[in-house]
Amino acid sequence: MKKILNIYTKYMAIWVFFFGLIAYIYPSPFVALRGYMDLFFALTMFGIGCVLNIDDFKKILKEPQIVAIGSFMQFTLMPLGAFLTSKILNLPDEITLGLILTSAAPGAMASNVMSYVAKADVAYSVSLTTVSTLLTPVMTPAITYFLADSILHVDFWAMFFSIIKMVIAPLILGLFLKYKFAKSIERIEPVFPAISTTFIIFICSLVIALNKNFLVMLTGMVLAGVFLLNIWGMSSGFFFGKLFKMNKARCRTLSIEIGMQNAGLGSVLALKHFSERVAIPAACFVFVCIFTAAIMAEVWAREEKAAVSL
Repeated sequence: MKKILNIYTKYMAIWVFFFGLIAYIYPSPFVALRGYMDLFFALTMFGIGCVLNIDDFKKILKEPQIVAIGSFMQFTLMPLGAFLTSKILNLPDEITLGLILTSAAPGAMASNVMSYVAKADVAYSVSLTTVSTLLTPVMTPAITYFLADSILHVDFWAMFFSIIKMVIAPLILGLFLKYKFAKSIERIEPVFPAISTTFIIFICSLVIALNKNFLVMLTGMVLAGVFLLNIWGMSSGFFFGKLFKMNKARCRTLSIEIGMQNAGLGSVLALKHFSERVAIPAACFVFVCIFTAAIMAEVWAREEKAAVSL
């Protein structure tokens, strides 16, 4: 069972595509569950909290400077990339807002798995994801307000409290249960990433179902913007890792961590505070960032294997 759950979680991009196709053909069942969206995402973050360890936070304290550098780049490079991409492609206002909202999200938990596959620094990846998630209630609405309020009105405090309710509270609850009932939780630990994966798949499918007619007109444009943002994040993360003289493993980690965003959160915030169209870039980003990170992780893993065999 553990092996099956791990395979299911690892190939999330495939399930996103498959259920997204179903949602496009049969949107009604997904649209009917829209009212439970906040609850689903809260359960996603609860599941993530249950697989984190207190030791992960201790690692942050040992080398706070590299975590600070990575977190700073997370919340500056990606929003800058989103802003420039929207200007270069002359994207419509709602798509621009969606791209900026996606870029202002924290790192995706899937980045930790990708870092492991890529033979990168997994402890560093977990530290960066954790810190960026904890900073999200302030940073995500602040960045979105600063870059996009002139496009569409951004309510900072409404978004702040949404993130507290959907991200921080369930994450802390999951951490508490992991700390309090560690042995019991460890026995069923593979279940939690699978639960999180399931809800992210649903969120992306919901966005597609709500935008069935609109996607026909904008898919090419959105994909171009999303792809450019993802490539910008991965390449600039690796470059700045080199600039700060980090080792190869940490450069790879920064590349994956900055290039992958918690676009599921971006989708939920877009649907809750803006519109269905604003959520499109975030839904597309889920698939694109997993696909590109998986390719690079495989390339880097083979490099390491070749180096060891020499």
